[in-house]
Amino acid sequence: MRLTSFSLLRCALLSAATMACQSSDRLNSTLAPATDCLVKASASNGLAISGQYIVTSKFSEVPAAPNARQASPATDRLVEVFLQNHRISQTQAHVLTATDGEITFVATLNPFEAEALWRDTSVQLLEPDRTVSLCACIEVASPSTVGWNIRQTGYGRGDRQTGRTAWVIDTGIDLDHPDLNVDTGRSRSFLSGATSASAEAEDNNGHGTHVAGIIGALNNNIGVTGVASGAQLVALKVLDQLGEGRLSGVIAAVDHVYRTGKPGDVVNLSLGGEGQSPTLDRVIRLAADRGILFAIAAGNESESVEGQSPARVNHSNVFTVSAMDAQDRFASFSNYGPSVDVAAYGVRIQSTYRNGRYATLSGTSMAAPHVAGLLYIRGNKLPLKGTVSGDPDGQPDPMAKE
Repeated sequence: MRLTSFSLLRCALLSAATMACQSSDRLNSTLAPATDCLVKASASNGLAISGQYIVTSKFSEVPAAPNARQASPATDRLVEVFLQNHRISQTQAHVLTATDGEITFVATLNPFEAEALWRDTSVQLLEPDRTVSLCACIEVASPSTVGWNIRQTGYGRGDRQTGRTAWVIDTGIDLDHPDLNVDTGRSRSFLSGATSASAEAEDNNGHGTHVAGIIGALNNNIGVTGVASGAQLVALKVLDQLGEGRLSGVIAAVDHVYRTGKPGDVVNLSLGGEGQSPTLDRVIRLAADRGILFAIAAGNESESVEGQSPARVNHSNVFTVSAMDAQDRFASFSNYGPSVDVAAYGVRIQSTYRNGRYATLSGTSMAAPHVAGLLYIRGNKLPLKGTVSGDPDGQPDPMAKE
């Protein structure tokens, strides 16, 4: 067992570098985002939260089932006793996941207490909780119903995939946007640690709503159309109006899908970044083992994804996505590497935005939901057509398109 550090999102692949600096939307204009739109994330991005640690430990008996809540009075009590046995009593602990004889929780510890837990052989993982954030630059847009990116990717009737859900783990979704089919009853916020009511999943930033529209905006003659038009969308909010949140919230949101989702459901994770989190990787693999499909953004740092969570996760149901432009050229900002599975459109993408509006954004954050939409209507037999040009790792990614 090793103590790890986790540095999410150096410039958040939640990022949205856009062409806000340009008024023209012609496809024959320069398609790479303007450099001054690739703004840096907030100063607190990736920083460890003082005194907060994420711990995964084995327990002889864990009272949990696949469809149960991740926390219960029984699991809370197990963690409380576990900490008391280490003479740690003045702490606030919150259970994130509980399964397969293990409990993952976040707790307030001093460095000496953290070191004591690390020496316990039952502790499998221990890492600091960290701030996650996004960088964004947007252009509020006048939408066209079926954008070039949707025509070139291919699209279908997401509303006919009954019983299937697209889970958007992000800044929330505009819950009453007229161009989106949002299940407000199942939407949740994970910003406060424990899950909050559906109303708290409202998007005060815009990024999550943009992602949701690429996946499933309605084909209703207004606004834009998504790859899986009319898909049932659920917002799991892990980032606030500034685009900041915690790693522990992301872990709890993925675990929520693991417990309440179904095989064939799709999760979009337009977040992650530089650094490793074995805890996050593990809970993604557990959900993927259940047949839940993941589209994960590769990142916007123009570097290899190897060693970065969650982009490094390799699984038959997990697809890490790089970005390309309208001419099928590898985007200059996109991350790359052997763990990247496919490329999708991520430069100057129009989609839904908060307060019922529409906007143009760029980034691997925009590429991933194109793949999520295809997974929603095609399952994990992802349609591929040709390879992207200019892939810097010398192994061109296949392009996700019909």
